[in-house]
Amino acid sequence: MGEGYDKTALGTVGVMFGRRRREQQLADAREEALRWYERLGGQIMNLPPGEESATKQALVDAGERYNAAGSQLERATTVKQYELARESALEGLAYVRAARTSLGLDPGPDLPPLAAARQAGTIREDRAVQVDGREYRASPRYSDSTPYYYPGGVVQGRPVPGGYYSEPVWKTALATGAGVVGGMLLFDTLFSPGFGFGGGGWDQGYDAGYDAAMDQQDGDFDGGDGGWDGGGGDFGDFGGDW
Repeated sequence: MGEGYDKTALGTVGVMFGRRRREQQLADAREEALRWYERLGGQIMNLPPGEESATKQALVDAGERYNAAGSQLERATTVKQYELARESALEGLAYVRAARTSLGLDPGPDLPPLAAARQAGTIREDRAVQVDGREYRASPRYSDSTPYYYPGGVVQGRPVPGGYYSEPVWKTALATGAGVVGGMLLFDTLFSPGFGFGGGGWDQGYDAGYDAAMDQQDGDFDGGDGGWDGGGGDFGDFGGDW
């Protein structure tokens, strides 16, 4: 009888320990997401609007991620959902860094790696291509010819690596569907196997990005307004809400 009692007591202690551990993990995930969310809000409030279209766009994108992260935090009940809110906030801060760079300010300390960038890769070398008589550029760094920042994500089922672009082609792709500029030919040309970007190569990047997108679509909430778009209708939200 004593042995049976001991086993029951040990089982009860194990259940209680497991519950407390899960509660602590949830609390830690919430605090981590909230920390980055509050930092993003402060950065947005303290930045001047800027005059350049790329700066304005970066700040709009940052604001969308802020709204997405806030919405996700309000509804989060699991560690995974708090991690998505954290990712949205980090994407917003990546856009803030881009805006600060275009304003000639110190971008600030480096951020933790974005999940979207890990899946889609990052641009490692300058590239210029002609598509339908129009030139498109991509670069790992900000310049007058590549002022638009994208943190990395999946567009039209294809990974688009993080970096700076001559124009926000990811937005155009969603707006125009599978047209030439809207996706396939442009992405095939700009991100051909000969184009250097980190993330394991085109095929591996495609598979990883697609799988990640499907994972997000299964059971995660949208966080703002629909898209891995943090709340504004553009595609740049692969890091926050599908």
